[in-house]
Amino acid sequence: MQAGNLSGNILITGGANGIGYAVAKRFSKENYKVAIADIEKPQYEDENIFFSKADISNPKDIDSLYDDVINAIGHPEILVLNAGRGIQEKLFEGDPEKWQKVIDTNLMGALRCIRAFVPQMMERQNGHVIVVSSVSANQPHPSGGIYAASKTALEVIAETLRLETLPHIKVTVVSPGITDTKFFEHQISGYTSVANLEMGSIAPEDIAEDIFYAVNQKGRSINKIITRPLKQSF
Repeated sequence: MQAGNLSGNILITGGANGIGYAVAKRFSKENYKVAIADIEKPQYEDENIFFSKADISNPKDIDSLYDDVINAIGHPEILVLNAGRGIQEKLFEGDPEKWQKVIDTNLMGALRCIRAFVPQMMERQNGHVIVVSSVSANQPHPSGGIYAASKTALEVIAETLRLETLPHIKVTVVSPGITDTKFFEHQISGYTSVANLEMGSIAPEDIAEDIFYAVNQKGRSINKIITRPLKQSF
């Protein structure tokens, strides 16, 4: 189908700002029914977008989210696992309690959403799961071990899900490079910024376009997309 004639149901975790916000706007523009799960309400109003307050690291919130989404838009045909937390700490001096928060959101939160929403996709033998990873996956770097490990594990989960649901469910990993969002401001600990990295940035709308492209391929599955600023070296 061509853009402008599309429709469907999509759930985006972490959709109140940044990449999730851009994805919600992109799909709403094409008349998709959009549900957003986040700990804060988005700053925009759109009749095609439903908001459910949920912390995906909390199992009880996943149960409530499932009921909210089904009642509001029906079973999602597309699940975008975007919610995530960043952290910068050295392994020999960091705080394991903070590390656990990263793992609970980046990994366990995504797994719980898969467990909640993919069974209905399998029953219908149709669906698409988008996993928002990072170029940090499989890239050990000082102070980035916990975040990189969480994203590496997430990519293994994505590939496992693809194999387990063949040929009915499409699974796409989208790995952004440095993106102009508030990600670094919202890190649990550690500090850097897009400007400090001095490699430029891409816009969250660029990643939204990647996701829209992957979703609207017919007869094939786009398994991984990596998008970086031109100057990014890792």
